[in-house]
Amino acid sequence: METKQLSVRRAHIAGAYEHPDRTIANKSVPQVHLEVALGALSDAGLTMNDVDAYFCAGDAPGFGPLSMIEYMGLRNVRYADSTEIGGSSYLSHVGHAAAAIAAGKASVALITLAGLPRSAVTAERMSPGPEWMFEDVYGPSSAPAQYALVAQRHMYEYGTTSAQLAEVKVAASHHASFNSNAFLQREVTVEEVLESPMVSDPLHRLDCCVVTDGGGALVVVSPEIAKQLDRHSISVLGHGEAPKHADNGRLDLTYSGARWSGPLAFGEAGVAAGDIDYASIYDSFTITVIETIEDLGFCEKGEGGRFVLDGALWAPHGKLPFNTDGGGLCNNHPSFRGGITKVIEAVRQLRGEAHPAVQVPDCEVALAHGTGGSLANRMGSVTLILGRDAA
Repeated sequence: METKQLSVRRAHIAGAYEHPDRTIANKSVPQVHLEVALGALSDAGLTMNDVDAYFCAGDAPGFGPLSMIEYMGLRNVRYADSTEIGGSSYLSHVGHAAAAIAAGKASVALITLAGLPRSAVTAERMSPGPEWMFEDVYGPSSAPAQYALVAQRHMYEYGTTSAQLAEVKVAASHHASFNSNAFLQREVTVEEVLESPMVSDPLHRLDCCVVTDGGGALVVVSPEIAKQLDRHSISVLGHGEAPKHADNGRLDLTYSGARWSGPLAFGEAGVAAGDIDYASIYDSFTITVIETIEDLGFCEKGEGGRFVLDGALWAPHGKLPFNTDGGGLCNNHPSFRGGITKVIEAVRQLRGEAHPAVQVPDCEVALAHGTGGSLANRMGSVTLILGRDAA
């Protein structure tokens, strides 16, 4: 494989940890935050005393980072960030941690996510936004109904079919069959997806992501710290984020904020879509993947449905191996927020630690993308480009 020209390495992911459980009884959300924090720090070969920056989002209970810093006993924090843009928050945190490290504000940043939507109430601190008084009068629709609108419009504009949507689920289920921790481990066929109960036309039950307890954590460190660690770290090469909203009603449902976040990340990293060996794509619903693939430039707009045919998303040898842990569709979507798991699996791929059956050969450059909020109204899109360091 030709060596790619990569950008300057400003920061590195030294630790990554995903909680192994998908249903967690008799534990609190703060406890799970602490468990995943300790797991990621142990993975990096660091301790709580090494942490000088902490990042969390709306899943963190209490007073956000202030409550969690105290609960976890972090004594050396000099930088905190509680950016809240839904499921993409944690990819944003990686980019923000890299910027803080580059600015000399931090050297070891801890990012945590945890939630218990299957077993208990998950903390959410969102208050009504300025748009709610205009939208609530019509009755807020469910998440599947919102994404069904997106799928319907994509089908109308580009001829996308339910069978093409189902191919995304089929690839995810194949990958999940090798993951002993995945919530759904059984492979399914296109026919089984189409025969599953209709949730909101055209989305069937198997077009929708799972609901799981759990969490995950990441440790982002400076180049100087990375050199001191025995653990194989992963370079943060590029980061881009962009909001997309309803534009006061002038909303085009056929594209996402990835249209802007992707080019920003690719430009910063100095790579193009063709250089990506593996992609973690936010998969709240099957349509999310198809639309995101288009917006990131892996195919032309409207060609996403055709792109995913013929095993294109299957690891290890598809055109674009994706979500090799099973993704949110089959593996894990903790606290209704799957962004951090996208980074974790990208780190596994770059380290060569994915399951052997789905490990991408010579994986050098990976993309992780998060979609927070909803494709149907307002979202925060974040794209990360990650690179494999020399061992």
